[in-house]
Amino acid sequence: MSADNPSAQPLSRQMSNIAMAVSFYWVISISMVFANKTLLGSQDRSSAPFFVTWSQCAVTVLFCFVAGKLRLASVPPFEIRPDILKQMLSLSIIFTSMIVFNNLCLKYVEVSFYQVARSLTIVFNVIFDYVILGQTTSFKAMVCCAFVVSGFALGNVEEMRWSFVGVIFGVASSFFVAMNSIFVKKKFVLVDNNPWKITLYNNLNASFLFLPLILFSGELNYLASSPDLRNPSYWGLLLLSGLLGVSISFATAAQIKYTSPLSHNVSATAKAAAQTIIALMVYRNPISALGFLAVLLVLSASLAYTLVRRSEMKKKAEQENNAKLDSLKEPLNTSQDMRAEKA
Repeated sequence: MSADNPSAQPLSRQMSNIAMAVSFYWVISISMVFANKTLLGSQDRSSAPFFVTWSQCAVTVLFCFVAGKLRLASVPPFEIRPDILKQMLSLSIIFTSMIVFNNLCLKYVEVSFYQVARSLTIVFNVIFDYVILGQTTSFKAMVCCAFVVSGFALGNVEEMRWSFVGVIFGVASSFFVAMNSIFVKKKFVLVDNNPWKITLYNNLNASFLFLPLILFSGELNYLASSPDLRNPSYWGLLLLSGLLGVSISFATAAQIKYTSPLSHNVSATAKAAAQTIIALMVYRNPISALGFLAVLLVLSASLAYTLVRRSEMKKKAEQENNAKLDSLKEPLNTSQDMRAEKA
């Protein structure tokens, strides 16, 4: 039985693999959020978010170099082509903006509110599908988006430690997450549809794009006087955060391999709910009943949107397959009719 084919394994082994893959994804993803929150601090504490994010990109590039040299984890040999690096720049700018606003949002809002602040990604997906790709969205999917917006609005009204700046960063993060998914599809062909290559080029470009941000934001002055740089635990947490950023790619791939893309999205939504509850227990953030309802509304509507779109994609694929079968049957039926007429 092949280890590469999960369906060919005994049921007990399949269930064990699924449990390990989902658990691995949850541990890595939740750990990464809490590690980043610790590094970035809160809106009341100074930190160096650009430097932190730059270091994570640098760790990813270093990992791609080492793993490529050692041929680990299906990472291709380390190779940088200047022409590809240049062509990837537009995507890298969007990628850099995405992780910048994502981390800034995490800095200014509580982890328990983080999912609500970044909940408008699917709304931007619908807008970009129509404006850029010319694709319309079904009524059911639009209803799900309406509930997401309602949860977002309710959460902003009810959040006890609400931050206007954090919400703006969250909306910006959602915008660039949606843009990133569109540009990744366009640029994938440049790197032979290899996710590790696109990761390498994006993070390498981002490593350079962050340098002027670090310089002009005044973070160099902060870093020069900050006691964090003389604290080994800070550097350890910084390295751990970078490794978690790389590991999330493995965790996502493993979960999709042993379940399905739909199950991955369902698991990610459930993980977000667990992450919110853990944050409430760890940080003891005050939250009202309506605030908690807003979180549940955003997560439930996001899950419903995923299920609706999955159902629509499956139905469309079946219709296309039936159309192909019908087109193949037509010449056969015509040939049979001709033979019948001759007879």
